[in-house]
Amino acid sequence: MDTNILLDSGTNELEVLEFMVAGNSYGINVAKIKEIIAWQEVTPVPNSHPSIEGIFMPRDIMITAVDLRNCLQRGMSEKDGRFIITNFNKLDIAFHVEEVVGIFRVSWTDIIKPDSTMSSTEASISTGIVKIDGKLIIILDFEKIISDINPEAGLKVSEIDDMGKRNRSNVPLLICEDSPLLNKLIVNCLKAAGYHNLIHTENGQEAYDVIQDCLMNNNLNEHVKCIITDIEMPIMDGHRLTKLVKSEPKTRDIPVIIFSSLINDEMRRKGEGLGANAQLTKPEIANLVRTIDGLVAGL
Repeated sequence: MDTNILLDSGTNELEVLEFMVAGNSYGINVAKIKEIIAWQEVTPVPNSHPSIEGIFMPRDIMITAVDLRNCLQRGMSEKDGRFIITNFNKLDIAFHVEEVVGIFRVSWTDIIKPDSTMSSTEASISTGIVKIDGKLIIILDFEKIISDINPEAGLKVSEIDDMGKRNRSNVPLLICEDSPLLNKLIVNCLKAAGYHNLIHTENGQEAYDVIQDCLMNNNLNEHVKCIITDIEMPIMDGHRLTKLVKSEPKTRDIPVIIFSSLINDEMRRKGEGLGANAQLTKPEIANLVRTIDGLVAGL
């Protein structure tokens, strides 16, 4: 299946691949996918997490295979189906699914954020839900799945402590991150790094509303001097937010840092085209602090 689908930058759209696990429909952002191949035998890894099927080496690259059915607590997968090979957070991971259905394009405004009425398991590993042709498709949070298997793959919070004692900074930062856990971790890390004047929002629309309110009250410089944004978010994504900020004369000089698991060559080109001042992969929290330091110096 061709996953080399190019979207215009900043349109607030994404391509979602629908696949089946245990008879249910799930989705993944196509931007995370390197390729889709038939399932193949893997080599088991002793003492590994129960959801790790093993390792294999297509084209001389070692890849870890994850049993997605096991991650979703639906039992163990049969020895057939497909591997969806992904790349995010600088990791190549193959997710074992039963069937690949197809690709569809949606707007982030069509994606519904899961609420507390969902089961705790699905809520914790779902970034959103979209309705296509009367069918509900749960878009999974693959970063959360991997960090649950191996916490070292998540934000390296300890790197902030390694930076040593830092002076308090009153430079106002606007944070845009839809994951409650990551939002909290980023805020805590920035506070530990000395940044205490923080506004944190859950999607690009909330962040843009903050900016517009500040413009109306003529106090933007007091509340937003740098923006840190994820890419994947319901309602408005980070690329759309970046495009809006950089297209407005009154806000175009605000530094925008894209902090995402999706920073590959293609996504980096898109971010550069939209005017992002920096683009960093999500585990690199210390690098994020150093980048903020450089961009806000003298503000």
